[in-house]
Amino acid sequence: MEVTELFWQASFDEWKRGYVQEGDFHICLLCGKQTEIGVIYPVEDVLYDAERYLKWHIAQAHGSVFQYLVGLDKKLTGLTDHQNSLLQLFYEGKSDSEIQQELNIGSASTIRNHRFGLKEKERQAKVFLVMMELLKEKDQHAPVFVDIHKTAKMVDERYNITQDEYEKMIKKYFPNGTSGELTSFSQQEKHKIVVLREIAKRFEQDHFYSEKEVNEILKPAFHDYVKLRRYLIEYGFLDREPDGSQYWRKG
Repeated sequence: MEVTELFWQASFDEWKRGYVQEGDFHICLLCGKQTEIGVIYPVEDVLYDAERYLKWHIAQAHGSVFQYLVGLDKKLTGLTDHQNSLLQLFYEGKSDSEIQQELNIGSASTIRNHRFGLKEKERQAKVFLVMMELLKEKDQHAPVFVDIHKTAKMVDERYNITQDEYEKMIKKYFPNGTSGELTSFSQQEKHKIVVLREIAKRFEQDHFYSEKEVNEILKPAFHDYVKLRRYLIEYGFLDREPDGSQYWRKG
């Protein structure tokens, strides 16, 4: 299962800890790194079991689950830039007066009002989630939507893709299977996202590639592999160092 699917299907408790268990493996929900149960992982002079090592990985690679989540696109978190800044400072353990001085806004009582507003947002979110869970039991006509990859940029209606649409597009653009060659590269946003999502699966998680290696992977897919490479980065499927020395698949 893809990391994006694992991420959106995880429970709240799994989100909080940042990983899930699938069979004999613990899998990081943030990047897809896996550790195998029963294997010992050495870090300098310390030996970790699979679960403790993955916790160490999350702290080293992502800072914390909170830091990762708060860094997601605002369309995914539902937070304004101001709310995002406040949450980060609250998480750092800053007092209301310290936050007021750091942000140079209002007074300490203003910060308390923002805390109240965030609690109200939390209550609304809980009510909405319960309503959606109850709706699932009754709404027999709701289409199945394709999960948005969590590193998406500019999340908007272009990601409004049902599973049926996705499968039809796959057959259209990859008549010989998703590991084969593209028939064309459409500029229609939905079609572009579906194609890029499938192409991104040709890259391994937690692996670094040179630009030459990226090109060699993309060449069999489409003659204009430079265009593919550019869009994979633009749409948040791949990332790279500023100098282009390394590329990697985003979670």
